[in-house]
Amino acid sequence: MKNNLKKILKTLLPIALGVFLVWYWYTSTSKEEIDQIIYYVKEADLFWVSASMLLGVFSHISRAIRWNCLLEPLGYKPKISNNTFIILMAYLTNLGIPRTGEILRATALTTYENVPFDKGIGTIITERVIDVLMLFLIILLTLLLQTDIILGYLTTIGIPFSKIITLLLIGLFGGFLFLLFIKKSKLPFALKLKTFLKGLFDGLLSIFKMKQKWAFIGHTIFIWVCYIGMLWVIKFTVPETLVLTTSELLVAFVAGSLAMMFTNGGIGLYPIAISTALSIFGISKVSGDAYGWIMWIAQTLMVVVFGAISFLLLPLLNRNR
Repeated sequence: MKNNLKKILKTLLPIALGVFLVWYWYTSTSKEEIDQIIYYVKEADLFWVSASMLLGVFSHISRAIRWNCLLEPLGYKPKISNNTFIILMAYLTNLGIPRTGEILRATALTTYENVPFDKGIGTIITERVIDVLMLFLIILLTLLLQTDIILGYLTTIGIPFSKIITLLLIGLFGGFLFLLFIKKSKLPFALKLKTFLKGLFDGLLSIFKMKQKWAFIGHTIFIWVCYIGMLWVIKFTVPETLVLTTSELLVAFVAGSLAMMFTNGGIGLYPIAISTALSIFGISKVSGDAYGWIMWIAQTLMVVVFGAISFLLLPLLNRNR
């Protein structure tokens, strides 16, 4: 009973947080500002909104092809169309219940392509590790390109450079001690974590052993270029953001990517994170909020529409299975 309650709370917490953040944004924004934001959203150029959605679709197709790079060494080669439908279904499912999409992906792959569940979930975990690594690399690139601006902003809000360095050193030292503890410990949770970390490391190494490693790396880069492109083209929908450079938009991209981790599909938090990041470069709250909401609506609409179509088409095109 307690375990079920914990699972329900874990499911509801991101949804509740998203609803609270929407309410917080609404109550902390004046009526005049909301009217202006709604105007920007309604008047957003559909060409650029459609381009953003199309880039999202391309990223999912590329992800479907990349998935086969992981599955082929295991002796399986699913249809690219099935992979694409399954991935879109998983993203739609994650909007409702966090992290259930991964289970759905592995289950659907078993149902329609006869790939054992454990092997399917293993490739999905490997994908997630690579995606986290790519996000980490983009964060590093962003810090290198916008070091002065970011440090200046942190100083203005009361976080001096010396404190940042101190926190980083403490974090690195703490992480080193924790990994050392995990390596030496015989406690059940430590052994589980050690096995998990080993699996992640093995997953990373498997990339360099696969026959299509360059295809895998190429698709990985293409997927993340599409993600950044989805955000970049939206700048043409809000007049004030036309002057933003790609390196400046990377700051917003990182902020939005981190926001997606804490609420279902970034609801509530994503527009706030985008607006806050853009304010560093002098973009007004109204334009920043409008930018964030247009981007969130575009990508959410893309997932909902194509995810729903995938739920219908996948069983219809695979009736024999």
